[in-house]
Amino acid sequence: MFEVAELGHKVAKKEYHERVPALRTELLVAQQALRKADFPVLILVSGADGAGKGSTVNLINEWLDPRYVRTYAFGPPTDEERERPPYWRYWSALPAKGRIGLYVGSWYSDPIAHRVRSDYTDAEFDTALARINAFEKTLVDDGALIIKFWLHLSKREQKKRLQRLEEDPETRWRVSKQDWEQLKIYDRFVHIAEHTLRATSTGEASWTIVEGSDARYRNLTVGQCILDRINHRLTENIQRDPPQPHLLPIAAPAPGTEPVSVLQAVDLKKTLGKDAYKTQLKTLQSRLGKLSRKALTKKVSSMVMLEGWDAAGKGGLIRRMTAAMDARVYQVIPVAAPTDEETAHHYLWRFWRHIPRAGHVTIYDRSWYGRVLVERIEGYTHQQDWMRAYTEICDFEEQLTRHGIVIVKFWVHIDREEQLARFKAREQTPHKQHKITEEDYRNREKWKAYEHAVNDMIERTSTDYAPWTIIAGNDKKYARVQALEVFCDRLEKAL
Repeated sequence: MFEVAELGHKVAKKEYHERVPALRTELLVAQQALRKADFPVLILVSGADGAGKGSTVNLINEWLDPRYVRTYAFGPPTDEERERPPYWRYWSALPAKGRIGLYVGSWYSDPIAHRVRSDYTDAEFDTALARINAFEKTLVDDGALIIKFWLHLSKREQKKRLQRLEEDPETRWRVSKQDWEQLKIYDRFVHIAEHTLRATSTGEASWTIVEGSDARYRNLTVGQCILDRINHRLTENIQRDPPQPHLLPIAAPAPGTEPVSVLQAVDLKKTLGKDAYKTQLKTLQSRLGKLSRKALTKKVSSMVMLEGWDAAGKGGLIRRMTAAMDARVYQVIPVAAPTDEETAHHYLWRFWRHIPRAGHVTIYDRSWYGRVLVERIEGYTHQQDWMRAYTEICDFEEQLTRHGIVIVKFWVHIDREEQLARFKAREQTPHKQHKITEEDYRNREKWKAYEHAVNDMIERTSTDYAPWTIIAGNDKKYARVQALEVFCDRLEKAL
């Protein structure tokens, strides 16, 4: 694979200086056009030691407008990063639409290093590469342009570079004992690198191998490739038609033939008396308090998602949970319409940002499932986007649980009559009137469509590692106790 990159490509100094001004100008023009586009650009610079990765990154920053480029160099994880799933820091570093993210040391660095040191078996390494492919496909499917460079340097050139640096007193400090040790395992590194490039050079995000021995050739090749890829994408980036509401026609089934859905199977007649409620609530809150303190000690995090109908009682459930825990341990994230900053990123970006630290609890009042509920029904996103989201969400939650995070997902279910009664009660209660809007009544008209979407969501995303729990919510007291008991059971099992 690397043979072509060892052919000794060189560019004369005169040719280089003649070509650079025009190339830089065209890059800046393309970057200005990119600022108005609806996709981000990710440029990865990886490769052999001494192949010029750092110099290349510096050059790209010099040739482009640095105000719209953010450079990331991922070293060993910080304490904060270790407390979260591995991809948390990569999601946090994604550029917004119209911007460029420049990465030296990326999601490839750790898997390759682990395999070189034999920390990973072949199977574990292939699993890590599959994770990379899934991550990049998720970004590309959302519109991102990923440009990946592998800067190659032959073993002979790498040795010559180390010798030159050591001979000069001004640069001797740049050569360490580890550099010479790395040279000894050069062949193993190249073998693993070739496997990596073959496995991850996909149609969505292919690799460009660049010979790194001649700086002028390397600079021109990288610069021209970035220009060509951005311009090509700008040319083909034809806007799609606006998404349309996805209201499925609801045909009346023949009498006695209507299938029982997941929601229809819920017994909403269950109730709990006042005295029993007080006793059980006190017991469960005490239990949750003890479990949350134990989880903090053992660094076991929890994420609780509450979805449900308007006026289903999600806020009341949250208040009963938080009352049992230390306020320094939990945070509640009310999920509303995305901000401009959030809209400029992948829809999961804002949720990755709120993943709790080790031992902490994050409670979401609505969540990433809005992608397959409100965005689907109201036509805020295209059908192929929300259909793809089922897989992306399951993948997201699997990464969380693999890291040891406890995921608890509630759908709080009530019937239409109970919802209407609660709407009317809110209108008559001064401190609750702000909760009721015309939007709430408008959503009732789409009850069947939302019910269909909820059943789809539960069927497609209730997994063994992150199952859904449907809470019978017509009786608030029963619902609160049921939710607390499920949360305690899940947390206790994890501990």
